[in-house]
Amino acid sequence: MSRYWSSVVHRLTPYVPGEQPRLPQLVKLNTNENPYPPSPHVVAAIAGELAADGASLRLYPDPNAERLRAAIATLHGRFGVGSEQVFVGNGSDEVLALAFMALLRHELPILFPDITYSFYPVYCALYGITYLTIPLSEDFRIRVEDYAAANGGIIFPNPNAPTGCLLPLVAIEQLLLRHRQSVVVVDEAYVDFGGESAVALVDRHPNLLVVHTLSKSRSLAGLRVGYAIGQRHLIEALERVKNSFNSYPLDRLAIVGAVAAIADEDYFETTRRAVIRSREALREALLLLGFSVLPSAANFVFVRHPQHDAGELAARLRQRGIIVRHFPLPRIEQYLRITIGSDEQCAVLLQALRELLAAC
Repeated sequence: MSRYWSSVVHRLTPYVPGEQPRLPQLVKLNTNENPYPPSPHVVAAIAGELAADGASLRLYPDPNAERLRAAIATLHGRFGVGSEQVFVGNGSDEVLALAFMALLRHELPILFPDITYSFYPVYCALYGITYLTIPLSEDFRIRVEDYAAANGGIIFPNPNAPTGCLLPLVAIEQLLLRHRQSVVVVDEAYVDFGGESAVALVDRHPNLLVVHTLSKSRSLAGLRVGYAIGQRHLIEALERVKNSFNSYPLDRLAIVGAVAAIADEDYFETTRRAVIRSREALREALLLLGFSVLPSAANFVFVRHPQHDAGELAARLRQRGIIVRHFPLPRIEQYLRITIGSDEQCAVLLQALRELLAAC
């Protein structure tokens, strides 16, 4: 605490990102990073941008990242998306932060699940937005009928985090129709691992904004690229706030790297399917060890063991150089979120769990 802090800072409880420990021979399964490197074309594109001693870096990047917006529009072209319907930002977290400011009305509380991405209440505190958390069902599902209150907007991840549970498009469309006066933000950070994107609904719902990231399925967590798709009036609102805050959010390396990642669809499909196969294999193995495993459409699983404390298991795994995510929060304090690593990492995890469970 400091007397020089603003009142906003005094009130804030900041978001706590997943730990990035520097331990030797670490099996890191706590932050939902992709176990595979990005497409080789990404590295080549960035190297090309740095040619001639990186002379291009003395120049500002394109403030609108038009080349990247065009690539994203092409990626979603089967849904009729044009580049004017695309907004890009420095990771999906920045895109979400701008959406909270630009599109979620502050006169009424916004709605989101009680168990969800923990950045949402942080944004609300930062901007002075009131909110209501809507309890998930006993099996950790979003129930559309529970979102009946008057609101300034609705936001949720799909698949949800940290549960991995998926809300089908028909349910999302019900929300959009019931709340025509509010923007509904669907945060699709993990949708490529088992869901159907709500981008398919954008053309007929003016109150829908869909947010994506290249951190997960495109293996670019270190490059920081996110984007949103919506009808033009929503994108214009995001642009107005962005240009009042930071008119050059994406640097030249991020733009060329992201374009290259999007263009290499074969590599994307290969690694995406590999993660899904590993997830299903890990799920089956955990079930055999007595864990309860929620159905996951993401690149992680959410699990509990009925006879073993989750916090204790996480601590003992850490002693073996294996990091998973434990949330000491109501309703989920006995669950662990385990990122899908490589098959070798999953094998190390399973062997450690077998030994730990046998010793108890």
